[in-house]
Amino acid sequence: MSMQLTRVLFGALVALGYLSSLAAAQIKIGVAEALTGNAAQYGVPIRKGFELAVSEINGSGGINGNKLELIVEDEQGKKEEAINVFKKLIFQDKVLMLFGPTLSNSAQASDPVAQAAKVVVFGTSNTADGITSIGNYVFRNSVTEADILPVTLKVAAQKTGLKKVAVLYGNDDIFTKSGYDNFKKALETLKIPVTTTETFAKGDVDFKPQLTKIKASKADAIVLSALVAEGAPAMVQARQLGITLPLIGGNGMNSPKVFDLAKDNSDNLWVGSPWSSENPAAENKRFIAAYQKAHSAMPDQFAAQAYDAMHIVAQALKQVKFTGKLEADRNALRNALPAVQIAGATGPFKFRQVKDKDGKPAGYDAVQTAIVMMTKGNQYVIQK
Repeated sequence: MSMQLTRVLFGALVALGYLSSLAAAQIKIGVAEALTGNAAQYGVPIRKGFELAVSEINGSGGINGNKLELIVEDEQGKKEEAINVFKKLIFQDKVLMLFGPTLSNSAQASDPVAQAAKVVVFGTSNTADGITSIGNYVFRNSVTEADILPVTLKVAAQKTGLKKVAVLYGNDDIFTKSGYDNFKKALETLKIPVTTTETFAKGDVDFKPQLTKIKASKADAIVLSALVAEGAPAMVQARQLGITLPLIGGNGMNSPKVFDLAKDNSDNLWVGSPWSSENPAAENKRFIAAYQKAHSAMPDQFAAQAYDAMHIVAQALKQVKFTGKLEADRNALRNALPAVQIAGATGPFKFRQVKDKDGKPAGYDAVQTAIVMMTKGNQYVIQK
C-alpha cells in the first residue's frame, strides 16, 4: 500500500469516526486543586492520593485496558481561579470528569460551571453544607460537617465532662461558617450552653482579644471552626494565655500541619473523620504502606479521601461503554457513579442523593462512619 493511499484511508476512517476507540485509550481526568497558597497544605496531599491510585489502577490493567491520564491544574485556593481552571479542563482539555476544587468556598463558585456543562465534578475535601445541592453532576466523598461535627462534639463531651463551651469561628468563609452553623445546632441538641461566641477573618494573625474574652467566660472547652492556617496560631495563642481547655475542631483542623504550626501547643484538639492512620482495616494498611513507599511520609485524611475517590470513579468507569462521544460518555459516568460501593482506606463507602433548595433530587454525598480523635504527642489518637 502506497504512503499516499495510507493517508487517504486514515483520513477517511477519522472522518467516519472509526478511530474514536483510540481516543478512549487515554481516559482524561481533570484535577483542580490548590497546589500553591495556604490551601496547598490540603491540595498537595490530595494530588498525591490521586496519583497513587492512578498508578495502581493503570498498573493493574487500567479501565478495561484503557489508561487513566490526570490533567492537573493549580486553582490556588481561589474562587476565581477555580472557575477559570474548570473552564479550561472542561472546554479546552475536554476531560471526562473533574476532581476538586480543594476548598468549599471555591466549590460553591466553580461547581455550577461543571453542572451547567453536564460534567461530573467530584469533591474530596469539600464539607460545607449545600455543595451537592448545586446539581446532579456534583458528587463528594468528603463527609459533611453536618454529619461529622455532632458526633465529634458528643464524644468530646462524654470524655471530658464539659458543661459549657465558648465558640470561635471564621465568619468570612463558607466552610468555617457552615462549621459554626452545624456546631450551633449540635450544641442546642445536646443542651450545652455557649458562654461567648467570637469571630475572626481569613488571614487574621492575632486572636488574643477573642481568646481573652473566652478565658473570662469560664468555658470548659473551645469549639473552633477554622482552617489550619488560622486555627493552629489560635491554639498557640490560647496556650500562651494559659488556656488549657480542650479545643473541638472541624475538618479543617484534621491535618498534620497542626503539629508543624502549633508544635508543642497542639495537644487536646478533638476532631472527627472517617479516616485515621490507626484504623487497622486491611485496605487502610495497604494504602498507608503504598503511600509511605511512594512519598517517604505518612498520608493524611485528604490523601486518603482522594485515593478512595479515584478508586470509586474507577469502579464506575468499568461499567461505562465508551462511545467516543464525549457528551454521551460524560453522562454515562454520571449514571454509573451513584451505585458504587467500596471498602477503601476510609472504610466502607456508598453514596446518598441529596435534594436542592426546591426539594428536587440533586447531587450525592458520602455515607460513612465518623472516627473521633484527639491530638496527643503530635499524633491523632482514636477515642473509643
